[in-house]
Amino acid sequence: MSIELKNEFGQIDISQDAVAQIAGGAAIECYGIVGMASKHQIRDGLTDILRKENFTKGVVVRQEKEHLHIDMYIIVSYGTKISEIAYQIQSKVKYTLNKSLGMSVESVNVYVQGVRVANV
Repeated sequence: MSIELKNEFGQIDISQDAVAQIAGGAAIECYGIVGMASKHQIRDGLTDILRKENFTKGVVVRQEKEHLHIDMYIIVSYGTKISEIAYQIQSKVKYTLNKSLGMSVESVNVYVQGVRVANV
C-alpha cells in the first residue's frame, strides 16, 4: 500500500516502507534512543535492536485522508527521561516528514519496548 499525494502537476505514490525509513532515521538521531524495536517482538523473534534496513518492522504508518499517523517502537537508554525522549522523537519525526514529503503528520505515537544500559 502506498501514500498518494496529488497536486496540480499529477499524482505521487510513496510507499509506506519509504515513509517508515525516513521516520526511523529521524528518530534514531534523537538523544536517548538506543535503537528501534520490532512491533511484534515475540512473533518476529527479534529481541535485539533493529538495523537501518529493518526500520519498517519498528514503524507503523497509517494514512487517513491527507494526514499520516505513525506508531514507533523504540528502545531507550537507561537513566534518561522517557517523556522528554518521546517529545523529541515526535517533534523531529513530524518536522522531517513535513519537510521531506510535504504532508502533515497528525500524530506520532511512541511505544517504549525496552530500556538498555549503555556499555561503558
